[in-house]
Amino acid sequence: GGFVMFKIGDIVARRSYNQDLFLKILDIKKIDGKNIAILGGLNYRLFADAFVEDLVLKSEKEIVHYQLADSQEVYKKFRKVVFDRKFKVEEEYFEIPGRILHLDGDREYLEQCLRTYKQLGLQAKGICKSEVEQPKVISKILRENPTDILVLTGHDALLKGKKDLKSLDSYRSSAYFVQSVLEARKYQPNKDALVIFAGGCQSNFEKIIEAGANFASSPKRMLIHALDPVFIVESIAFTPIDRTVSLKDIIRHTVTGTDGVGGIETRGQMRRGYPKVDYC
Repeated sequence: GGFVMFKIGDIVARRSYNQDLFLKILDIKKIDGKNIAILGGLNYRLFADAFVEDLVLKSEKEIVHYQLADSQEVYKKFRKVVFDRKFKVEEEYFEIPGRILHLDGDREYLEQCLRTYKQLGLQAKGICKSEVEQPKVISKILRENPTDILVLTGHDALLKGKKDLKSLDSYRSSAYFVQSVLEARKYQPNKDALVIFAGGCQSNFEKIIEAGANFASSPKRMLIHALDPVFIVESIAFTPIDRTVSLKDIIRHTVTGTDGVGGIETRGQMRRGYPKVDYC
C-alpha cells in the first residue's frame, strides 16, 4: 500500500505483534536514516519503539471498539471489587480506608488511576515523577505526605537483546523502583505501617519484593494494565487492620492476574470506628 504519514498523537498498532495492543505515537525520531516511532500503550504500561513501516494507523471506529473492550474488562474487576466489599460492611461502625500516595512516571496513566481511586471511594494523592527521579525524592515526599499505602510505578521494560531476567541491568527502570523501595523502607521499615506497591511493565518482581515492597510486578515479566496497581491498593485500603489481605483474592481483582502482579502477606489498612454518628 501507499506510504502513510504518521504524526505525534496518532493511535497505531504493530504488524510484527499481530496488532495486539493499541499504542499512541509519543515521538518520531530519525536514527540511521530510519524513521522510528516512540510509542506508549493506551491501557497497558508499555513504552516501546518501532520502525514506522511496522505501524498500522487505527481508525476512530477501531479505537472506540478497543477502548470499549478494555473498559468492559476493567468494569468486571470494578464490579467484583465493590461486590466483595458489600459483604464486609457492618452497620454500626464507620470506616476509614487507608490513604494512598501514588507516584507515576507517566502523567496520563496517573490521571487514569486517580480517576479510578475516586470512583472507588479512596483518598489518593498523585505526584508525577519520572522513574529516575523517584528514588531521589521519595523520602522527602513521604515526610510531606503522610500515607498508609505507597504506589511507585511508571514505565519499565526488558531491554532488547537482554537474556538475563535476574539482572537489574536487563531492565529499563527496575533498578529505580528497587532504589525507591529501599529509600522508602529507610523512612518506614514496617511493612504494615507503610504498604508499598512498586513496578511497571515486565519489572523484576523478585528484586522489588526483596527490596521491601509488599506487592510488585511482574512475576512473568508481562505487560500490566495501567489500573492493576489501583485494584490491588483498593483491596488493601478496604481490608480491616486486624486481618491480612487474602493474596489470592487481591490478585484475582486485577486485570492481568498472577502473571502480572504478586505480593506477600500484608495487613489491611482500613480502621473501623465506633459508634457511627448520624446527624440528619
